Amino acid sequence: MSDYISIGKIKVAKELYDFVNEEALEEAELEQSKFWNDFEQLVSDFTPRNKQLLQERQDIQDKINAWHTENKDFDAATYKTFLKEIGYLEEEVEDFNINVTNVDDEIAKIGGPQLVVPINNARYAINAANARWGSLYDALYGSDIISEDNGQEKGSSYNEKRGSIVIKRGRDFLDESTPLESGSHSEATLYSVVDGDLQVSLKSGETVGLKEKAQFKGYQGRAETPSSILLENNGLHIDIQIDPSSVIGKTDEAGVQDIVMESAITSIMDCEDSVTAVDTEDKVDVYKNWLGLIRGELTTQVNKGVRTIERKFKDDRTYTSAKGGEITLSGRVLMLVRNVGHLLRNDAVLNEDGSDSYEGILDAVFTSLMAKHNLLGKGKHINSKKGSIYIVKPKMHGSKEVKFTNDLFARVEDMLELERNTLKVGVMDEERRTSLNLKNCIKEVKDRAIFINTGFLDRTGDEIHTAMKMGPMVRKDDMKNAKWLGSYEKNNVQAGLATGFQGNAQIGKGMWAMPDKMADMVEQKIGHVKAGANTAWVPSPTAGTLHALHYHEIDFRKVQNEILDNSMNIDYEDDILEIPIEANPDWTKEEIQDELDNNAQTMLGYVVRWVEQGVGCSKVPDIKDVGLMEDRATLRISSQMMANWLQHNICTKEQVEETLERMAKIVDKQNEGDSEYINMAPDYDNSVAFQAARELIFEGHLQPNGYTEPILHRRRIEAKKKQSITN
Repeated sequence: MSDYISIGKIKVAKELYDFVNEEALEEAELEQSKFWNDFEQLVSDFTPRNKQLLQERQDIQDKINAWHTENKDFDAATYKTFLKEIGYLEEEVEDFNINVTNVDDEIAKIGGPQLVVPINNARYAINAANARWGSLYDALYGSDIISEDNGQEKGSSYNEKRGSIVIKRGRDFLDESTPLESGSHSEATLYSVVDGDLQVSLKSGETVGLKEKAQFKGYQGRAETPSSILLENNGLHIDIQIDPSSVIGKTDEAGVQDIVMESAITSIMDCEDSVTAVDTEDKVDVYKNWLGLIRGELTTQVNKGVRTIERKFKDDRTYTSAKGGEITLSGRVLMLVRNVGHLLRNDAVLNEDGSDSYEGILDAVFTSLMAKHNLLGKGKHINSKKGSIYIVKPKMHGSKEVKFTNDLFARVEDMLELERNTLKVGVMDEERRTSLNLKNCIKEVKDRAIFINTGFLDRTGDEIHTAMKMGPMVRKDDMKNAKWLGSYEKNNVQAGLATGFQGNAQIGKGMWAMPDKMADMVEQKIGHVKAGANTAWVPSPTAGTLHALHYHEIDFRKVQNEILDNSMNIDYEDDILEIPIEANPDWTKEEIQDELDNNAQTMLGYVVRWVEQGVGCSKVPDIKDVGLMEDRATLRISSQMMANWLQHNICTKEQVEETLERMAKIVDKQNEGDSEYINMAPDYDNSVAFQAARELIFEGHLQPNGYTEPILHRRRIEAKKKQSITN
């Protein structure tokens, strides 16, 4: 139980109060008493509005539940009219363009991968910050893109046979992205710079330049024998690194040891879905890490066998330009911070009535406070060269909730003595009411909007919960082929382009959830660029390097121009409203049980780590031992799916209980190598994690919008107390 400092009508946990006073306010050039008085007034003013918006969510859901219960003979036109009457479907605003200024090129102009990492995991966060540049050779060599058959295994030492395939693929990439006037990069014996141009000597004795000479940007080392050649394609840089004495370079006729790619351009440092911050202690850790990240000063120690390595931020990269000047490129991604949504509460601050404050309000204030340091030039590295703070805001339902965020950000700017619209906002298009009213939502933040992003996972959970009473939902895998999904993805891009996002903001797509399946990712994720997105989420720096290949293969600007010329003003509303139920399910007992097994197993695998160990995002092996990235969004789908089937008697409570107990044993077995793991079986009644999973299913239909957070947070606090007593 935290000690609290009374400030007017509210109480602030002493741990948070001391941290802010000692480490944040002076460097932000703010006076202590004024800051806390302003904060108290802000919390008091915005808490009732936040509460009212959540009540409106519930009121709308109650009306929808009642309508589905009373209208078993579904009629799409009648349903649509009903949604307009209750304010779920809004009248669309007139055409407009966003009017956002001071946006860094990484967001406004450059297309590339985006990482999302838990902000409270220093190692992951620093890795993400440093993912701006990645080795293509390492990414190819270490992934499943290259088979391990026929003597091509990775092994414990360098395998020249596997390496030769990597080198060939690297040269093929150079030929496709930065082709020579004639011949191939694979025939190169020497790269040199002559009179400001790149010259490549080939095996044939011919010397050629680039087909597009402007793609050569600079070099490192001596012009006649450079150690690095800097190229550019579609706005992304490629660094050919040369060292004939290196293990790989000595096997290469041109001495090329690696091809380093500009990879993840931006990264979202996440306070939300991938984080378990359930109390003051956790929340202060989140803010401390963000302060270290935004200042570029966070470090961490990583054990590598007998060695201990310090992870820290990488420095910028400097080259001699083609014309003889100097080029400096950032060594790090541009960081955005994802605040939590409107629903969550935290005891770091208590309201006048003693209730926990809304965490989204706290995040708006404190993440912005930390970021102000950077705007004032404090810290080792500057994140935004344009003087902006980038905040992603998730889980908003409709334009009124987006307006609340806009008003809140304006108030924070006044409180922190920032110019209006310094706080930029990324709107997550991951809730059904936001998808259907996206243009209206963007309008509410038109002077701040720098990002929209489709989140298939949360969006699916909301789809299920909204129509919980209508009928049984299709199986989880079949949901990917539902009509609403394709239209939702297209509508997002169309709305962004129609409101002026091109050249000003990011239009993003969702996460690749199988971090070990890089061959599949390279085959499939190019679809995001083909759809007109200029960023998409990846689960690791390696995935970022590989997904960057897609932005070289396709110029997203040309795709966006084609959409603007040929595919605008399509009305996707009716398709998005089509509900993916199985009207007359004819599933076999085996198919039903298979669906229950898959959902229960991934649920338990994620929940047990969340509740017992405080791990908010993890690679969880599924029932076939394929590692899947799981977070609260995937949990929302699984729990809502099973809750929906229970509602419509596709399965019984007893069947679900049996499934959970059987799957708990499998999950325990999968985690037996983890010394910190706490088994769920056989004492299910005393397993906090197991009981949390049960509650998520059996009480799932009652959870606000199907969110998992209220149950997870309560159970995590219970587990922490239980573990503190045991210890």
